[in-house]
Amino acid sequence: MNFRYLPATDEDKDAMLKKIGVDDIEDLFEDIPESIRFNEDLKLPEPLSEPKLVDELQRWSERNINLKKYTSFLGAGVYNHYIPSVVDHVIRRSEFYTAYTPYQPEISQGELQAIFEFQTMICELTGMKVANSSMYDGHTALSEAAIMAVNQNKMKRMKIVVSEGVHPESMAVLNTYAKGLNLTVRSVPLLHGTTDLNRLADEIDENTAGVIVQYPNFYGSIEYLYDIKKKIHQQNALFIVSSNPLSLGILTPPGECGADVVVGDVQSLGIPMQFGGPHCGYFATTKQLMRKVPGRLVGQTKDADGRRGFVLTLQTREQHIRRAKATSNICSNQALNALAATVTMSALGKQGIREMAFQNVKRANYLKNKLEKKGIEIVNTTPIFNEFVIQLNQSIDKINRSLYKKGIIGGYDLSNVHDYFYGQMLICVTELITRSEMDRFVKELEVLLCQKNSP
Repeated sequence: MNFRYLPATDEDKDAMLKKIGVDDIEDLFEDIPESIRFNEDLKLPEPLSEPKLVDELQRWSERNINLKKYTSFLGAGVYNHYIPSVVDHVIRRSEFYTAYTPYQPEISQGELQAIFEFQTMICELTGMKVANSSMYDGHTALSEAAIMAVNQNKMKRMKIVVSEGVHPESMAVLNTYAKGLNLTVRSVPLLHGTTDLNRLADEIDENTAGVIVQYPNFYGSIEYLYDIKKKIHQQNALFIVSSNPLSLGILTPPGECGADVVVGDVQSLGIPMQFGGPHCGYFATTKQLMRKVPGRLVGQTKDADGRRGFVLTLQTREQHIRRAKATSNICSNQALNALAATVTMSALGKQGIREMAFQNVKRANYLKNKLEKKGIEIVNTTPIFNEFVIQLNQSIDKINRSLYKKGIIGGYDLSNVHDYFYGQMLICVTELITRSEMDRFVKELEVLLCQKNSP
């Protein structure tokens, strides 16, 4: 057998054409003018048998590098973290990966309970009272938070103030949202690695609906949320924090710092890097704002017999169909990836997540100190979680190409963000990076810098 799945035979095609009263397949296109029809053969290779096709795809896949053979110091929003083996076993169960939407609670209790537990754990991590069933990714969640801030003020405040420490891709998504709604987005620069509080205070006025910061920020530094909150609430704007949920295993939750909305991406909790997606965003807020939350909410209730049960609550799909009543264009979620995060958090437990977060801090600071002792400038002057910036004063692209030849994936080239970051590399260290791998990175980097500086 050359094909695992049999295509339609000529007899099948003739039978279908006869059934609909057509003599030839070309007759199906008679309404399309001949002048615009494609009348040539597609330039495609001949079909392969299944064994040959599998071999060909295998050869192509082997051209990709993987983290079993390479050590990666690249983060910038997608991270290589430990994933408990049980995660894959659970999410591969057909009742989860084939489920679409749990509109009928009587047949969807397993899916609804999984989502409810995801919401509960996100609330515990962020220090917030309400979380939705997940969003497409962290960037989308951030933009939806900005829109919620505007809606909360009944479109009377149309300005969003954003720290330059927010992920550049989040900024790009936010600017796209803002253009359609005629919002004004104003950025606030960093000072010594964190948001400039004086410049922030100058930007916030009576037209400001919300202020967005990232914690830890894109460059790895930990923002001072208490100080930022004081500046924001003087003008009654919403305080929106974008946060890596793993970091909250060791950092003070944004909810305890006065945040009104906490958003982020749970990729660091059980979702592989998988070429950059798909991801899963989270969205958490206060009870006062829960009716403004985009997407779905699962609530706990009791059935007619008093048994514990779960249902979609507060919002209906029809709200999103009737555009005039909708608070968002989001009417779905990332249930399977949210399940992966839920299983990860359950498997690790509170102590496990705290230890995992601690290892990120410990190892990142080990590499940071090691590089500093070698005379390499560390840009961050404030505490970090698992990322930091180094200044090398030469092309990061060339350095990364050289490191790649040594089996090392270097850090993120910050000149991709802006030209004035030329020569700066954003380095990420997770709990999976060993000391020997970090020592080797320092050694190889030192050799490259010596070669550059030699006469």
